[in-house]
Amino acid sequence: MPDSFLKRNNRRQRKLMSEQRIQIARPSFLGNEKKYVLDALESGWISSIGPYIDRFEREFASYHGMKHAIATHNGTIALHLALSASGISTGHEVIVPDLTFIATSNSVRYCNAIPILTDVDPDDWNINPGCIREAISPVTKAIIPVHLYGNPARMNEIMKIAGEHKLMVIEDCAEATGALLQGRKVGTFGHISCFSFFGNKIMTTGEGGMCLTNDDELAERMRILRDHGMNRKKKYWYDNLGFNYRMTNMQAAVGLAQLEQLDSLLASRDAILRQYKEKLSSCEGIVFQETHGNRNVNWLVTVRLKGMGFETRDVVISELSRNNIDSRPVFYPIHFMSFYKDSAFMRGENLNSIAIAGEGISLPTYVGLEEEKIDYIAACLIKAYEKYSL
Repeated sequence: MPDSFLKRNNRRQRKLMSEQRIQIARPSFLGNEKKYVLDALESGWISSIGPYIDRFEREFASYHGMKHAIATHNGTIALHLALSASGISTGHEVIVPDLTFIATSNSVRYCNAIPILTDVDPDDWNINPGCIREAISPVTKAIIPVHLYGNPARMNEIMKIAGEHKLMVIEDCAEATGALLQGRKVGTFGHISCFSFFGNKIMTTGEGGMCLTNDDELAERMRILRDHGMNRKKKYWYDNLGFNYRMTNMQAAVGLAQLEQLDSLLASRDAILRQYKEKLSSCEGIVFQETHGNRNVNWLVTVRLKGMGFETRDVVISELSRNNIDSRPVFYPIHFMSFYKDSAFMRGENLNSIAIAGEGISLPTYVGLEEEKIDYIAACLIKAYEKYSL
């Protein structure tokens, strides 16, 4: 174990640490969450109509400098709503990264379109603009870049490609609320951007999501489709086949309270990443995502264990678990799944996606994670890596 850990922790403290399970993630409710939820309960507005929905949408849009925010029941729904409003349907192709949570590609299939699973950059782990160019076909209609683990994708290059080919861009910001690309917030580059507020995300409403756009027509279409396709001027008249994708007033109450604290929540995550990098710096084989100078908001601090593969990486996860540390594998490439085996979903071998997935591990990351626990996690990870990487 590193000298810093041994010097700063006596035997009794280390024993106590090893007996306390360190979770991979947990929510942080340090503001007005309880106050606002109780207010919503007492008002009787508990479903999909209420003042907190309007406030949350308005403030979330304002935080990003965008015109429209459309709250949804979860992040997957946000993606499907965005694609549906964009006219994505049967026969269309949508370019998505192969290395991402499966909701990104599944949402395309919900529209009866074809997700084209595209390789990622070996340094920042996000969809590779060069691979996007190679994946474009005459029926390509959209690109969904994902800011993986909170690390910004190369949106300027992606938007340039999209402009050249007249493609829609839907940013998947599920893991990246507040991340910055050259000083500009992610979610402000694409035609629509989608966020998740699941319980383990940067900010949470339990379940919940949001779409952002500056396009008045797209915003109106998403609001109509979100509410069963009901005509906005004629109650219970339906011009479209829509969905029930609405957020509740109680969810929005939690979201508003979380948004009020977002900058401080992000600052805490910045500190956690700095501490992990410091504690793990002695091991050259443990490698972080490359940020290119941008702000990674560190949804889950995630590293590559160089030279390992899926089986050995999983042994390291088991070793950490025996030390009462929760950790997770990086997302498996989507093309590994049985229902994505068809060659129609692929344009190449996606070797970077496979390599990162095989070596990747996510570590405990949540507001309130103490430095002594990061010390302990780092020490256990280094020990396991050195044991099993031989």
